[in-house]
Amino acid sequence: MTAVREHWGSRMGFIMASAGSAVGLGNVWKFPYMAGSNGGGAFLIIYLGCVLFFGLSLVMAELAIGRTTQLNPVGAFRKLAGRSWSVVGGLGVATAFIILSFYVVVAGWTLAYVVFMAADTFGGLNVDQNTTIFTQFVSSPVQPLVYAAVFTVAMIGVVLGGVASGIERASKWLMPLLFVLLVVLAIRSVTLPGAGAGIAFYLMPDWSQVTAGTWGGAVSQAFFSLSLGMGAMLTYGSYMSNEQNLPRDASMVVGLDTLVALLAGLVILPAVFSAGLEPGAGAGLTFMTLPAVFAEMPAGTIFGIAFFVLLAIAALTSAVSLLEVVVSYFVDEKGFSRTIAASGAGLVIFMIGIPVSLSQGVWSDVTIAGKSFLDFADFMTSSVMMPIGGLFIALFVGWFMGPRAVEALKSHPEQSMPLAGLWLFILRFVAPLGIAWILIQGFFG
Repeated sequence: MTAVREHWGSRMGFIMASAGSAVGLGNVWKFPYMAGSNGGGAFLIIYLGCVLFFGLSLVMAELAIGRTTQLNPVGAFRKLAGRSWSVVGGLGVATAFIILSFYVVVAGWTLAYVVFMAADTFGGLNVDQNTTIFTQFVSSPVQPLVYAAVFTVAMIGVVLGGVASGIERASKWLMPLLFVLLVVLAIRSVTLPGAGAGIAFYLMPDWSQVTAGTWGGAVSQAFFSLSLGMGAMLTYGSYMSNEQNLPRDASMVVGLDTLVALLAGLVILPAVFSAGLEPGAGAGLTFMTLPAVFAEMPAGTIFGIAFFVLLAIAALTSAVSLLEVVVSYFVDEKGFSRTIAASGAGLVIFMIGIPVSLSQGVWSDVTIAGKSFLDFADFMTSSVMMPIGGLFIALFVGWFMGPRAVEALKSHPEQSMPLAGLWLFILRFVAPLGIAWILIQGFFG
Protein backbone atom coordinates (compact mmCIF):
# COMPACT_ATOMS: atom_id res chain seq x y z
CA MET A 1 0.00 0.00 0.00
CA THR A 2 1.22 3.54 -0.71
CA ALA A 3 2.13 5.60 2.35
CA VAL A 4 0.96 8.95 0.96
CA ARG A 5 -2.04 9.33 -1.33
CA GLU A 6 -1.76 11.84 -4.15
CA HIS A 7 -4.40 14.55 -4.29
CA TRP A 8 -5.65 17.04 -6.84
CA GLY A 9 -3.82 20.33 -6.71
CA SER A 10 -7.00 22.39 -6.90
CA ARG A 11 -10.77 22.12 -7.06
CA MET A 12 -10.77 23.34 -10.66
CA GLY A 13 -8.15 20.74 -11.54
CA PHE A 14 -10.39 18.00 -10.18
CA ILE A 15 -13.41 19.31 -12.10
CA MET A 16 -11.49 19.58 -15.37
CA ALA A 17 -9.94 16.11 -14.96
CA SER A 18 -13.24 14.46 -13.96
CA ALA A 19 -15.12 16.20 -16.76
CA GLY A 20 -12.37 14.98 -19.08
CA SER A 21 -12.90 11.47 -17.77
CA ALA A 22 -16.59 11.66 -18.59
CA VAL A 23 -16.13 13.47 -21.89
CA GLY A 24 -15.00 11.03 -24.54
CA LEU A 25 -15.94 9.50 -27.85
CA GLY A 26 -19.38 8.78 -26.38
CA ASN A 27 -20.13 12.51 -26.18
CA VAL A 28 -18.67 13.80 -29.43
CA TRP A 29 -19.02 10.72 -31.63
CA LYS A 30 -21.89 8.67 -30.23
CA PHE A 31 -24.34 11.22 -28.82
CA PRO A 32 -25.01 13.08 -32.11
CA TYR A 33 -25.71 9.91 -34.07
CA MET A 34 -27.87 8.54 -31.25
CA ALA A 35 -29.91 11.75 -31.30
CA GLY A 36 -30.03 11.65 -35.09
CA SER A 37 -31.22 8.03 -35.09
CA ASN A 38 -33.87 8.57 -32.40
CA GLY A 39 -35.87 11.59 -33.50
CA GLY A 40 -33.66 14.47 -32.37
CA GLY A 41 -35.37 16.76 -29.84
CA ALA A 42 -37.42 14.10 -28.06
CA PHE A 43 -34.31 12.00 -27.48
CA LEU A 44 -32.49 15.08 -26.19
CA ILE A 45 -35.15 15.84 -23.57
CA ILE A 46 -35.31 12.23 -22.36
CA TYR A 47 -31.51 12.12 -22.21
CA LEU A 48 -31.34 15.29 -20.10
CA GLY A 49 -33.90 13.82 -17.70
CA CYS A 50 -31.85 10.65 -17.36
CA VAL A 51 -28.68 12.63 -16.64
CA LEU A 52 -30.40 14.74 -13.97
CA PHE A 53 -32.29 12.01 -12.14
CA PHE A 54 -30.05 9.05 -12.82
CA GLY A 55 -26.51 9.89 -13.87
CA LEU A 56 -25.78 12.58 -11.28
CA SER A 57 -26.74 10.29 -8.40
CA LEU A 58 -24.36 7.56 -9.58
CA VAL A 59 -21.50 10.02 -10.11
CA MET A 60 -21.96 11.21 -6.52
CA ALA A 61 -22.06 7.59 -5.31
CA GLU A 62 -18.77 6.67 -6.98
CA LEU A 63 -17.03 9.85 -5.83
CA ALA A 64 -18.27 9.29 -2.26
CA ILE A 65 -16.85 5.76 -2.16
CA GLY A 66 -13.51 6.95 -3.52
CA ARG A 67 -13.12 9.95 -1.22
CA THR A 68 -14.18 8.00 1.87
CA THR A 69 -11.61 5.25 1.34
CA GLN A 70 -8.81 7.05 -0.57
CA LEU A 71 -8.22 3.77 -2.38
CA ASN A 72 -8.53 2.13 -5.80
CA PRO A 73 -11.84 0.36 -6.62
CA VAL A 74 -10.77 -3.04 -5.24
CA GLY A 75 -9.32 -1.64 -2.03
CA ALA A 76 -12.25 0.75 -1.58
CA PHE A 77 -14.93 -1.95 -1.51
CA ARG A 78 -12.77 -4.23 0.63
CA LYS A 79 -12.25 -1.46 3.19
CA LEU A 80 -15.96 -0.62 3.41
CA ALA A 81 -17.50 -4.08 3.23
CA GLY A 82 -14.94 -6.85 3.22
CA ARG A 83 -13.30 -9.04 0.61
CA SER A 84 -16.53 -10.33 -0.96
CA TRP A 85 -17.52 -6.84 -2.14
CA SER A 86 -14.04 -6.20 -3.57
CA VAL A 87 -15.16 -8.26 -6.58
CA VAL A 88 -17.25 -5.24 -7.64
CA GLY A 89 -14.11 -3.11 -7.64
CA GLY A 90 -12.26 -5.80 -9.56
CA LEU A 91 -14.99 -5.74 -12.17
CA GLY A 92 -14.43 -2.00 -12.60
CA VAL A 93 -10.69 -2.45 -13.11
CA ALA A 94 -11.25 -5.26 -15.62
CA THR A 95 -13.85 -3.19 -17.47
CA ALA A 96 -11.49 -0.22 -17.80
CA PHE A 97 -8.73 -2.52 -19.06
CA ILE A 98 -10.91 -4.18 -21.71
CA ILE A 99 -12.43 -0.90 -22.87
CA LEU A 100 -8.97 0.53 -23.43
CA SER A 101 -7.99 -2.43 -25.60
CA PHE A 102 -10.40 -1.25 -28.29
CA TYR A 103 -10.61 2.41 -27.28
CA VAL A 104 -6.98 3.04 -28.29
CA VAL A 105 -7.77 1.56 -31.71
CA VAL A 106 -10.79 3.78 -32.35
CA ALA A 107 -8.96 6.79 -30.88
CA GLY A 108 -6.17 6.08 -33.36
CA TRP A 109 -8.72 6.50 -36.14
CA THR A 110 -9.36 10.06 -34.93
CA LEU A 111 -5.64 10.86 -35.20
CA ALA A 112 -5.57 9.39 -38.70
CA TYR A 113 -8.49 11.56 -39.74
CA VAL A 114 -6.66 14.67 -38.56
CA VAL A 115 -3.93 13.72 -41.04
CA PHE A 116 -6.46 12.82 -43.75
CA MET A 117 -8.25 16.17 -43.39
CA ALA A 118 -4.95 18.07 -43.46
CA ALA A 119 -4.03 16.26 -46.70
CA ASP A 120 -7.45 17.09 -48.21
CA THR A 121 -8.05 13.38 -48.76
CA PHE A 122 -11.83 13.81 -49.01
CA GLY A 123 -11.92 16.84 -51.32
CA GLY A 124 -14.68 16.41 -53.93
CA LEU A 125 -15.67 12.94 -52.73
CA ASN A 126 -19.18 11.79 -51.81
CA VAL A 127 -20.30 9.70 -48.84
CA ASP A 128 -19.91 6.39 -50.69
CA GLN A 129 -16.35 7.22 -51.68
CA ASN A 130 -15.56 8.33 -48.12
CA THR A 131 -16.95 5.04 -46.87
CA THR A 132 -14.56 3.17 -49.18
CA ILE A 133 -11.61 5.16 -47.81
CA PHE A 134 -12.65 4.43 -44.23
CA THR A 135 -13.12 0.72 -44.94
CA GLN A 136 -9.74 0.45 -46.65
CA PHE A 137 -8.04 2.27 -43.77
CA VAL A 138 -9.47 0.19 -40.90
CA SER A 139 -8.84 -2.99 -42.91
CA SER A 140 -5.13 -2.24 -43.23
CA PRO A 141 -3.00 -4.55 -41.04
CA VAL A 142 -0.45 -1.83 -40.19
CA GLN A 143 -1.68 1.75 -40.61
CA PRO A 144 -4.36 1.80 -37.85
CA LEU A 145 -1.91 0.19 -35.42
CA VAL A 146 0.63 2.96 -36.01
CA TYR A 147 -1.93 5.58 -35.02
CA ALA A 148 -3.10 3.44 -32.09
CA ALA A 149 0.51 3.23 -30.89
CA VAL A 150 0.90 7.01 -31.08
CA PHE A 151 -2.28 7.48 -29.06
CA THR A 152 -1.19 4.86 -26.50
CA VAL A 153 2.16 6.60 -25.98
CA ALA A 154 0.38 9.93 -25.42
CA MET A 155 -1.99 8.32 -22.93
CA ILE A 156 0.84 6.67 -20.98
CA GLY A 157 2.81 9.92 -20.99
CA VAL A 158 0.03 11.84 -19.26
CA VAL A 159 -0.53 9.15 -16.61
CA LEU A 160 3.21 8.85 -15.90
CA GLY A 161 3.15 12.46 -14.72
CA GLY A 162 0.96 11.50 -11.76
CA VAL A 163 -2.30 12.99 -10.55
CA ALA A 164 -1.50 16.69 -10.11
CA SER A 165 1.50 17.07 -12.45
CA GLY A 166 0.23 14.73 -15.18
CA ILE A 167 -3.53 14.22 -15.37
CA GLU A 168 -4.59 17.51 -13.77
CA ARG A 169 -2.11 19.64 -15.69
CA ALA A 170 -3.04 18.06 -19.03
CA SER A 171 -6.76 18.42 -18.31
CA LYS A 172 -6.38 22.12 -17.49
CA TRP A 173 -5.04 22.64 -21.01
CA LEU A 174 -7.01 20.10 -22.98
CA MET A 175 -10.51 20.70 -21.61
CA PRO A 176 -10.59 24.49 -22.27
CA LEU A 177 -9.20 23.81 -25.77
CA LEU A 178 -11.95 21.24 -26.29
CA PHE A 179 -14.65 23.75 -25.32
CA VAL A 180 -13.19 26.48 -27.54
CA LEU A 181 -13.13 24.14 -30.53
CA LEU A 182 -16.68 22.99 -29.81
CA VAL A 183 -18.03 26.54 -29.61
CA VAL A 184 -16.23 27.63 -32.79
CA LEU A 185 -17.47 24.57 -34.70
CA ALA A 186 -21.02 24.95 -33.36
CA ILE A 187 -21.16 28.60 -34.46
CA ARG A 188 -19.93 27.65 -37.91
CA SER A 189 -22.39 24.76 -38.17
CA VAL A 190 -25.53 26.66 -37.16
CA THR A 191 -24.72 29.49 -39.60
CA LEU A 192 -24.50 27.20 -42.65
CA PRO A 193 -27.21 27.54 -45.32
CA GLY A 194 -30.10 25.22 -44.48
CA ALA A 195 -28.82 24.55 -40.96
CA GLY A 196 -32.14 25.77 -39.50
CA ALA A 197 -33.79 22.47 -40.33
CA GLY A 198 -31.12 20.62 -38.37
CA ILE A 199 -31.47 22.97 -35.41
CA ALA A 200 -35.24 22.43 -35.38
CA PHE A 201 -34.79 18.67 -35.63
CA TYR A 202 -32.34 18.72 -32.74
CA LEU A 203 -34.13 21.10 -30.37
CA MET A 204 -37.84 20.70 -31.18
CA PRO A 205 -39.21 17.36 -29.87
CA ASP A 206 -41.33 15.17 -32.12
CA TRP A 207 -42.90 12.77 -29.64
CA SER A 208 -44.35 10.64 -32.41
CA GLN A 209 -40.81 9.38 -33.07
CA VAL A 210 -40.39 8.07 -29.51
CA THR A 211 -40.29 4.31 -29.05
CA ALA A 212 -39.18 1.97 -26.28
CA GLY A 213 -35.79 1.94 -27.98
CA THR A 214 -35.59 5.74 -27.66
CA TRP A 215 -36.05 5.53 -23.89
CA GLY A 216 -33.57 2.66 -23.58
CA GLY A 217 -31.05 4.45 -25.77
CA ALA A 218 -31.32 7.66 -23.72
CA VAL A 219 -30.82 5.80 -20.43
CA SER A 220 -27.86 3.93 -21.89
CA GLN A 221 -26.28 7.07 -23.35
CA ALA A 222 -26.63 8.97 -20.07
CA PHE A 223 -25.00 6.07 -18.23
CA PHE A 224 -22.09 5.54 -20.59
CA SER A 225 -21.31 9.19 -21.34
CA LEU A 226 -20.60 9.75 -17.62
CA SER A 227 -18.03 6.92 -17.40
CA LEU A 228 -20.06 5.06 -14.79
CA GLY A 229 -19.55 1.49 -13.64
CA MET A 230 -15.89 1.26 -14.65
CA GLY A 231 -14.21 2.70 -11.56
CA ALA A 232 -13.06 5.95 -13.20
CA MET A 233 -15.10 8.32 -11.04
CA LEU A 234 -14.36 6.23 -7.96
CA THR A 235 -10.64 6.43 -8.64
CA TYR A 236 -10.71 10.17 -9.28
CA GLY A 237 -12.78 10.57 -6.12
CA SER A 238 -10.03 8.84 -4.15
CA TYR A 239 -7.75 11.79 -4.92
CA MET A 240 -10.26 14.35 -3.56
CA SER A 241 -9.68 16.19 -0.31
CA ASN A 242 -12.29 16.01 2.44
CA GLU A 243 -12.76 19.79 2.25
CA GLN A 244 -14.22 19.70 -1.27
CA ASN A 245 -17.97 20.15 -1.62
CA LEU A 246 -18.70 16.83 -3.29
CA PRO A 247 -22.33 17.39 -4.42
CA ARG A 248 -21.45 20.80 -5.90
CA ASP A 249 -18.34 19.56 -7.69
CA ALA A 250 -20.12 16.43 -8.95
CA SER A 251 -22.86 18.66 -10.38
CA MET A 252 -20.20 20.73 -12.15
CA VAL A 253 -18.64 17.62 -13.69
CA VAL A 254 -22.00 16.28 -14.90
CA GLY A 255 -22.98 19.72 -16.19
CA LEU A 256 -19.79 20.10 -18.23
CA ASP A 257 -20.09 16.59 -19.62
CA THR A 258 -23.68 17.25 -20.69
CA LEU A 259 -22.74 20.60 -22.21
CA VAL A 260 -20.13 18.89 -24.40
CA ALA A 261 -22.74 16.42 -25.67
CA LEU A 262 -25.22 19.22 -26.40
CA LEU A 263 -22.62 21.27 -28.27
CA ALA A 264 -21.50 18.20 -30.22
CA GLY A 265 -25.09 17.80 -31.42
CA LEU A 266 -25.08 21.43 -32.58
CA VAL A 267 -21.81 20.83 -34.40
CA ILE A 268 -22.91 17.76 -36.31
CA LEU A 269 -26.67 17.72 -36.91
CA PRO A 270 -27.13 21.22 -38.44
CA ALA A 271 -24.13 20.56 -40.71
CA VAL A 272 -25.58 17.21 -41.81
CA PHE A 273 -28.95 18.81 -42.63
CA SER A 274 -27.19 21.65 -44.45
CA ALA A 275 -25.48 19.09 -46.68
CA GLY A 276 -28.76 17.27 -47.30
CA LEU A 277 -27.53 14.06 -45.70
CA GLU A 278 -29.28 11.57 -43.41
CA PRO A 279 -29.02 12.35 -39.64
CA GLY A 280 -29.77 8.74 -38.75
CA ALA A 281 -26.66 7.40 -40.47
CA GLY A 282 -25.62 5.70 -37.25
CA ALA A 283 -22.05 5.11 -36.16
CA GLY A 284 -20.74 6.05 -39.61
CA LEU A 285 -21.96 9.63 -39.19
CA THR A 286 -18.52 10.80 -38.01
CA PHE A 287 -16.03 8.91 -40.15
CA MET A 288 -18.04 8.39 -43.34
CA THR A 289 -20.59 11.22 -43.52
CA LEU A 290 -18.92 14.24 -41.90
CA PRO A 291 -15.90 14.38 -44.26
CA ALA A 292 -18.37 14.92 -47.11
CA VAL A 293 -19.98 17.74 -45.10
CA PHE A 294 -16.63 19.44 -44.51
CA ALA A 295 -15.68 19.02 -48.16
CA GLU A 296 -18.72 21.11 -49.21
CA MET A 297 -18.22 23.74 -46.48
CA PRO A 298 -16.26 26.98 -47.05
CA ALA A 299 -12.91 26.58 -45.25
CA GLY A 300 -14.02 23.00 -44.67
CA THR A 301 -10.48 21.64 -44.41
CA ILE A 302 -9.73 23.90 -41.44
CA PHE A 303 -12.98 23.04 -39.69
CA GLY A 304 -12.52 19.35 -40.47
CA ILE A 305 -9.06 19.35 -38.91
CA ALA A 306 -10.43 21.19 -35.87
CA PHE A 307 -13.24 18.66 -35.46
CA PHE A 308 -11.03 15.59 -35.50
CA VAL A 309 -8.51 17.29 -33.18
CA LEU A 310 -11.48 17.85 -30.88
CA LEU A 311 -12.43 14.19 -31.14
CA ALA A 312 -8.86 13.11 -30.37
CA ILE A 313 -8.72 15.36 -27.28
CA ALA A 314 -12.00 13.93 -26.00
CA ALA A 315 -10.67 10.41 -26.54
CA LEU A 316 -7.41 11.18 -24.74
CA THR A 317 -8.93 12.73 -21.60
CA SER A 318 -11.26 9.76 -21.24
CA ALA A 319 -8.58 7.15 -21.97
CA VAL A 320 -6.27 8.70 -19.36
CA SER A 321 -8.92 8.21 -16.67
CA LEU A 322 -9.39 4.55 -17.66
CA LEU A 323 -5.67 3.86 -17.54
CA GLU A 324 -5.52 5.55 -14.14
CA VAL A 325 -8.07 3.03 -12.83
CA VAL A 326 -5.72 0.20 -13.78
CA VAL A 327 -2.61 2.01 -12.56
CA SER A 328 -4.12 2.87 -9.17
CA TYR A 329 -4.94 -0.80 -8.66
CA PHE A 330 -1.38 -1.98 -9.31
CA VAL A 331 0.14 0.85 -7.28
CA ASP A 332 -2.16 0.39 -4.27
CA GLU A 333 -2.61 -3.36 -4.25
CA LYS A 334 0.61 -4.71 -5.74
CA GLY A 335 3.09 -2.03 -4.69
CA PHE A 336 4.23 -1.25 -8.25
CA SER A 337 5.73 2.12 -9.05
CA ARG A 338 3.61 4.42 -11.21
CA THR A 339 6.20 4.16 -13.99
CA ILE A 340 6.06 0.36 -14.15
CA ALA A 341 2.28 0.20 -13.71
CA ALA A 342 1.49 2.78 -16.41
CA SER A 343 4.07 1.56 -18.92
CA GLY A 344 3.34 -2.12 -18.40
CA ALA A 345 -0.44 -1.76 -18.48
CA GLY A 346 -0.24 0.49 -21.54
CA LEU A 347 1.93 -2.02 -23.39
CA VAL A 348 -0.39 -4.94 -22.60
CA ILE A 349 -3.43 -2.87 -23.62
CA PHE A 350 -1.82 -2.07 -26.96
CA MET A 351 -0.89 -5.71 -27.54
CA ILE A 352 -4.50 -6.76 -26.93
CA GLY A 353 -5.55 -3.99 -29.28
CA ILE A 354 -3.62 -5.63 -32.15
CA PRO A 355 -6.15 -8.44 -32.75
CA VAL A 356 -8.95 -5.92 -32.16
CA SER A 357 -7.61 -3.81 -35.01
CA LEU A 358 -6.91 -6.80 -37.25
CA SER A 359 -10.49 -7.98 -36.72
CA GLN A 360 -11.58 -5.08 -38.92
CA GLY A 361 -9.60 -6.48 -41.84
CA VAL A 362 -7.38 -9.54 -42.25
CA TRP A 363 -8.99 -11.31 -39.27
CA SER A 364 -12.53 -10.28 -40.11
CA ASP A 365 -13.58 -13.93 -40.44
CA VAL A 366 -12.52 -14.64 -36.82
CA THR A 367 -15.48 -14.03 -34.52
CA ILE A 368 -16.59 -14.54 -30.92
CA ALA A 369 -20.29 -15.29 -30.53
CA GLY A 370 -20.78 -14.04 -34.07
CA LYS A 371 -19.04 -10.71 -33.39
CA SER A 372 -15.65 -9.30 -34.31
CA PHE A 373 -13.14 -8.81 -31.51
CA LEU A 374 -13.94 -5.09 -31.41
CA ASP A 375 -17.71 -5.57 -31.43
CA PHE A 376 -17.53 -8.32 -28.82
CA ALA A 377 -15.34 -6.26 -26.48
CA ASP A 378 -17.65 -3.27 -26.93
CA PHE A 379 -20.73 -5.41 -26.25
CA MET A 380 -19.28 -7.10 -23.18
CA THR A 381 -18.19 -3.83 -21.58
CA SER A 382 -21.01 -1.46 -22.56
CA SER A 383 -23.92 -3.89 -22.39
CA VAL A 384 -22.81 -6.25 -19.62
CA MET A 385 -19.87 -5.24 -17.42
CA MET A 386 -20.55 -1.50 -17.00
CA PRO A 387 -24.26 -1.90 -16.21
CA ILE A 388 -23.55 -4.70 -13.72
CA GLY A 389 -20.86 -2.59 -12.05
CA GLY A 390 -23.19 0.40 -11.90
CA LEU A 391 -25.99 -1.74 -10.53
CA PHE A 392 -23.88 -3.01 -7.65
CA ILE A 393 -22.56 0.48 -6.89
CA ALA A 394 -26.11 1.84 -6.69
CA LEU A 395 -27.24 -1.01 -4.45
CA PHE A 396 -24.11 -0.82 -2.30
CA VAL A 397 -24.35 2.91 -1.61
CA GLY A 398 -28.16 3.00 -1.43
CA TRP A 399 -28.70 -0.03 0.81
CA PHE A 400 -25.41 -1.15 2.37
CA MET A 401 -24.02 2.28 3.21
CA GLY A 402 -27.35 4.08 3.48
CA PRO A 403 -27.12 7.01 5.93
CA ARG A 404 -23.34 6.53 6.09
CA ALA A 405 -23.23 7.46 2.42
CA VAL A 406 -24.91 10.78 3.19
CA GLU A 407 -22.19 11.51 5.75
CA ALA A 408 -19.58 10.61 3.12
CA LEU A 409 -20.89 13.41 0.90
CA LYS A 410 -20.27 16.09 3.50
CA SER A 411 -17.18 18.27 3.58
CA HIS A 412 -17.89 19.11 7.22
CA PRO A 413 -20.25 17.56 9.82
CA GLU A 414 -22.66 20.52 9.86
CA GLN A 415 -23.18 20.62 6.09
CA SER A 416 -26.86 20.48 5.20
CA MET A 417 -27.99 17.77 2.76
CA PRO A 418 -31.64 18.63 1.98
CA LEU A 419 -31.92 16.22 -0.96
CA ALA A 420 -30.20 13.27 0.72
CA GLY A 421 -33.42 11.30 0.97
CA LEU A 422 -34.12 11.73 -2.74
CA TRP A 423 -30.54 10.71 -3.57
CA LEU A 424 -30.84 7.47 -1.60
CA PHE A 425 -34.27 6.77 -3.13
CA ILE A 426 -32.82 7.10 -6.63
CA LEU A 427 -29.92 4.79 -5.78
CA ARG A 428 -32.18 2.22 -4.14
CA PHE A 429 -34.97 2.09 -6.72
CA VAL A 430 -34.67 4.36 -9.79
CA ALA A 431 -31.07 3.63 -10.79
CA PRO A 432 -31.37 -0.18 -10.45
CA LEU A 433 -34.46 -0.16 -12.66
CA GLY A 434 -32.73 2.00 -15.27
CA ILE A 435 -29.67 -0.21 -15.26
CA ALA A 436 -31.81 -3.32 -15.53
CA TRP A 437 -33.33 -1.76 -18.65
CA ILE A 438 -29.85 -1.31 -20.10
CA LEU A 439 -29.06 -4.97 -19.47
CA ILE A 440 -32.32 -6.14 -21.03
CA GLN A 441 -31.81 -3.88 -24.05
CA GLY A 442 -28.26 -5.16 -24.42
CA PHE A 443 -29.24 -8.81 -24.47
CA PHE A 444 -32.67 -8.71 -26.11
CA GLY A 445 -32.96 -5.28 -27.75
